[in-house]
Amino acid sequence: MTKVIIVGGGWAGCAAALTAKKAGAEVTVIERTDMLIGLGNVGGIMRNNGRYTAAEENIHLGAGELFEITDNASKHKNVEFPGHKHASLYDVTKVEPEVRKLLRERGINIMLESRVNDIIMEDKKIKGIVIADGNIIEGDIFIETTGSTGPMGNCTRYGNGCAMCILRCPSFGPRISISMRAGVEDILGQRGDGSYGAFSGSCELSKDSLSKEIREKLDREGVAILPVPQEDINLEKLDLKVCQQYSLKEFSENIILLDTGHIKLMTPFYPLEKLRKIEGLERARYEDPYSGGKGNSVRYLSIAPRNNALKVDGVDNLLCAGEKSGLFVGHTEAISTGSLAGHNSVRLSLGMPLLELPRNTAIGDIIAYANEEIKNKEGLKKRYTFAGSIFFDRMKMIGTYIIDTEEIKRKIQRLDLLNIYNERLV
Repeated sequence: MTKVIIVGGGWAGCAAALTAKKAGAEVTVIERTDMLIGLGNVGGIMRNNGRYTAAEENIHLGAGELFEITDNASKHKNVEFPGHKHASLYDVTKVEPEVRKLLRERGINIMLESRVNDIIMEDKKIKGIVIADGNIIEGDIFIETTGSTGPMGNCTRYGNGCAMCILRCPSFGPRISISMRAGVEDILGQRGDGSYGAFSGSCELSKDSLSKEIREKLDREGVAILPVPQEDINLEKLDLKVCQQYSLKEFSENIILLDTGHIKLMTPFYPLEKLRKIEGLERARYEDPYSGGKGNSVRYLSIAPRNNALKVDGVDNLLCAGEKSGLFVGHTEAISTGSLAGHNSVRLSLGMPLLELPRNTAIGDIIAYANEEIKNKEGLKKRYTFAGSIFFDRMKMIGTYIIDTEEIKRKIQRLDLLNIYNERLV
């Protein structure tokens, strides 16, 4: 049986584990912290704008399990906020246990609190993963879904220091780059001024720290929009955000709050003294990152060069997904790339042609388009998401933005890809 080792248990790693298992592999997920889904524990926005299309494509390709979990855990559906339509907001306190339960029910081995220290290479193949406790995990095919955030030195060098985010590097140790250890030079994303990395685009506030009126509005509608005092409006701050789909003027002139269990504050960071000047936020406090008044995690500092089947260049048995595979933003983007990488891991082990999703699908196009753009300097300053910015504009222009679920299913069926991720290959 093909043995697939996935390093990183975020959304991309969990998605890869499911499709690799369905294709017939023995699957192990190695995660350095004590929780799966990574940034999904503080995210919560699904199906907004083109993410609706991508979610339905994934479902009809056969990767619907994680979307079923997030749909079922959604506190609010069909939410609108500036620049975004038909969003679902899942409860971040409920999803991770359900994902963990699903993976275990499928027979996937999960190794938590297992930080990778190194790899063992032979020629151009990875033979094993070295865990911090000295154990070596051997495999046939490896998938890197370690993300692009941290370690702490990067958040200090390119940000405002460790913000004590959900990734909890001080407790669980730093992320390492598997591709770099394999001798492949990683790609670094840039900001508009050419400096490296980008701040995560939102924070989480304690719901109980908000006024009763704001809490009630969020319970009813899922969104609350509060005007920022004129003297505190800072349009330049939008350039710092990784989430370019939220880099709109409205997000600088207003505090936009979304109810995802905790309350999502749609800005990379906001000084607490200024935040508490706003009516209803006089007692506000941060849940994630704890230093949300000063900074946030810095991302896009470790992207592996790869092809459109998500195989890493220069290593015979390594694939990648999530932020490791490009300047992608969001849970849906991570699940989309992870699902393809997991399926292709078994194809790679069998010597079969790897699957590249056609460019007339939203998923296939974002994987290929981001790979083209990352090869030029200006492309390194952009971010690619189904939810907004340049790629959502592209979806609307070329006609891949579709919200008719039956039309999406017919398209996937015409491409002879219906439920392809459910096919057992070995």
